[in-house]
Amino acid sequence: MTIRNGLIILILPLLCFLLPLAAGAKGVTGTDLTTTNNLSRSRIQVCKVNVKDAASKRTVSQRIGDSKSAAGQTLGDAIGSSGPPQALVTDLRYWSNPDYTRIVITLDREVTFTPHKLRCDNQVSLPERIYIDFAGARIAPGVKDVSIGDGLLKSARVGQYRPDVVRVVLDIENIRDYKIFPLSDPFRIVIDVKGERKTEISRLEDTIQAPRSEPVPAKEPVRFERENTGNKFKPAKIRRIVVDPGHGGHDPGAMGADGLREKDIVLSIGLKLARQLKEQLGVDVVMTRSTDVFIPLEERTAIANKVNADLFLSIHANASLNKSASGIETYYLNLTKSDKAARVAARENNTSLEKVGLLQNILFDLMANYKINDSARLADNVQKSLHGKLDKKFGGIKNLGVKQGPFYVLVGATMPSILVETAFVSNDHDAELLTDNDYQEATAAGILEGVRGYIKELH
Repeated sequence: MTIRNGLIILILPLLCFLLPLAAGAKGVTGTDLTTTNNLSRSRIQVCKVNVKDAASKRTVSQRIGDSKSAAGQTLGDAIGSSGPPQALVTDLRYWSNPDYTRIVITLDREVTFTPHKLRCDNQVSLPERIYIDFAGARIAPGVKDVSIGDGLLKSARVGQYRPDVVRVVLDIENIRDYKIFPLSDPFRIVIDVKGERKTEISRLEDTIQAPRSEPVPAKEPVRFERENTGNKFKPAKIRRIVVDPGHGGHDPGAMGADGLREKDIVLSIGLKLARQLKEQLGVDVVMTRSTDVFIPLEERTAIANKVNADLFLSIHANASLNKSASGIETYYLNLTKSDKAARVAARENNTSLEKVGLLQNILFDLMANYKINDSARLADNVQKSLHGKLDKKFGGIKNLGVKQGPFYVLVGATMPSILVETAFVSNDHDAELLTDNDYQEATAAGILEGVRGYIKELH
C-alpha cells in the first residue's frame, strides 16, 4: 500500500501537467476545408467551408493577416521542425485591364494549396476576400504585399500564417467571377478575376510588380499603332491583335539540326506577321516579345487580356522524334483525346504528359467562359489560308489540320486565341524552309489571310 500511495503521489502532479497540454494539442478550432487542389492528384475535390474559433466566437478567416503572438506558438515552433525542407513563395505579381485582373503566385516547388472565398463581414469591418493557404511553405526574402487598387481588387497580401503555412489574401472591391488553377515548372498558382470596373483604363502600362528573373527591355511588350492603309478593308470588331512568338531567353523551344532553335524562327516570323497585320489590315498590333527574352506562359495571355486584344496568335514550330514528320497545324484550346496532340501540348508547355492530363481535368472547370467556337473558326481560317499559301509557293506542304489541346499559353485568354505550328524543326526539309526568308514571309502572309477571312465572317 505504501508503494502504491507513493506512485499515486508521483503520478497526480504529472497528470495535472499533461492534461492541459493534451487539451491545447486538440485545439480550439474545428476546420472543414473548402477546396483542395493538388497538382499531384488527378481530381479536384470540392466541399464547403466552416471554420470557427470556439474560444473567440470569430472565424479563423477573420484573423487573416493577424500576426501570431508568442503565446500562440506551438511546441513545434519552440523545438524546431525536423521535416522535409519547406517550399518558398518566391514571387507575387499581377496584370490588369478594365474588367480583368490576373494574379500569379510562384513557388520553388509543388505544394498543396487550399483556396477560400469569404463574404464581407460588416460586424467586424472585414471586406470580401479570397485567400489561399500553401501548406509546407514559407515566404522568400523580398516578397511583399502588392497594392492593386484597380477597381476589382484592392490588394494582394502575403503572410506567414503559421510556421509551415503561407497565406495569400486578395482583398476584393468588385468582382463577378474568379478562377484558380495551378501551372507547373515552376509551380505557380494563377487567379483570374473578372468584373466590371467603374473607371476605364485606356493606356497600355506595365503593372508587373515583382522583378523578372531576366531583364526585359523597356519597350516590352511592343505595340504597333494602327495605320491608315488607304485600302478598303474594314477590320470590323477586330481592332487589336496580340502576336506571341513562343519561347525565348533561356527557353530555346524545339531544337533542330545545326543549332536551329524554335525561339529564333518564331520571333522572325512574328515580327513579319506584326508588320503585315499593321500595314495590310490597319489594326493595332502588340507583341508579347520582340527580342530574345523569356516571357512566362501565363504572362502572355495576361498581356493580351490587359491590352483588350481582340485576337491572340501564338506562333510556334513543331518537333517530333519521328524525323519524317512534317507539315503545319493549328490548335485552339480545348480538351483532347489525341495522344499526339497531348504530346505537342506537353512540349509547348515544357512539362510532362502526366501534367497535361491533370491540366485537362482543370480545364473542364475553366472552359465555360472561353470562346471555343470563335477560336475554332479562327483556327480553321488560318490553317486553310496558311496551307494554301505555302503549298502553292513551295509545294509538298502537308496539311495536318486544325486540332485542339490543353496549352498553358492559351489558358485564360478572353478573346479568340490560337497556336500555329508553322513546320517541324526536327525534319530536315521543314527546317531548311523555316530558315528561308521567303518561307517566313509567306507564313506570315498565310496567317494574315486567315485572320482576314475570319474578320470577313464577322461582318
